[in-house]
Amino acid sequence: MEEHWTVGRVAELGGVSVRTLHHYDEIGLVQPSARTAAGYRAYSAGDVERLREVLAYRRLGFGLREVADLTGDPATDPVAHLFRLRGLLLERRDRADAMVAAIDREIEARAKGLTVTPEEQLGMLGARLYDAIGGAYTATRRTEPRIAAQIWDALGDARTVLNVGAGTGSYEPSDRDVTAVEPSAVMRAQRPANAAPCVAAVAESLPFEDQSFDAAMAVSTVHHWGDPMAGLREMRRVARRVVVLTFDTDEPGWQDRFWLTRDYLPEFGTVLAEFPSLAGMADAIGARVEPVPIPWDCGDGLFEAYWRRPGAYLEHHVRRAMSIWTTVGPEAERRAVRNLDEDLTSGRWAERNRDLADLDAADLGLRLLIA
Repeated sequence: MEEHWTVGRVAELGGVSVRTLHHYDEIGLVQPSARTAAGYRAYSAGDVERLREVLAYRRLGFGLREVADLTGDPATDPVAHLFRLRGLLLERRDRADAMVAAIDREIEARAKGLTVTPEEQLGMLGARLYDAIGGAYTATRRTEPRIAAQIWDALGDARTVLNVGAGTGSYEPSDRDVTAVEPSAVMRAQRPANAAPCVAAVAESLPFEDQSFDAAMAVSTVHHWGDPMAGLREMRRVARRVVVLTFDTDEPGWQDRFWLTRDYLPEFGTVLAEFPSLAGMADAIGARVEPVPIPWDCGDGLFEAYWRRPGAYLEHHVRRAMSIWTTVGPEAERRAVRNLDEDLTSGRWAERNRDLADLDAADLGLRLLIA
């Protein structure tokens, strides 16, 4: 016999009032599927699961109508809801981390006796903080034509393309029928008006039938997924061809390929410690691997883009468009920037990296998986 929970017990577990649960029942948001012998509401395991989703979305600030739309989506199963909730929580964490970093900067400025303007004070906590987090992405992250050419060539003759983890739409080919998937509301809001239609979903649970697309692509996004291998398998399921731009951590000493991680940000290795091996990802989808060189004047402000332009890493807006800085935290970021600034001023960086001056492109670990 299926176990049920009383409305009082569910209210206690969920940290809400019985009146709230009655209201959810009345508006059809969470309706208990049974009644006790005395006629009181009783919740099954499935009812509790739906309530968990509703309460989680509510605590993320969604209105009741938005919650009803989210939880009532027939294409989204409980696992997809968990991945969506995880993405929303990570997004909120990133924004909180950025706020902490902004406050730390003001504390440091005040300790030095510097004047902090009203614009700076409000910018740390108001709408301008949102702009600093999200707006910097479109300011520095865009399609690099030479990398795009390699990606689009790998798509072959595909006419229908699914772009997974699509972000703001960089690298989406304009001459093909593209459908985008992006879980982040912040990123979706920044997509151009003429961008491909975008579905709010996660890579690990794509809401499409098997072999729905000629090709599925994912560009510099796999490291953000909760379960990269599951996401890759989903891409393989819904498309006949898979093209993924990712990062190689298989090569011995890979952390030393790039001077920024070698000399200033050793935490980078720890951040990717749990990242799947390149060989494992390739095996999961039957892919071959191509190196993707980064041109010295790369137009896409990805983490390694400024390997021959080190001064760019001193710019706050440039770093804000790179997720790694939020991941390692403000203390590591401040140390790395301070040390790099000192070495650029003293000439130590130029002396240590003089072999880069004549290179037009560098292999810093970017790899294309083509299946």
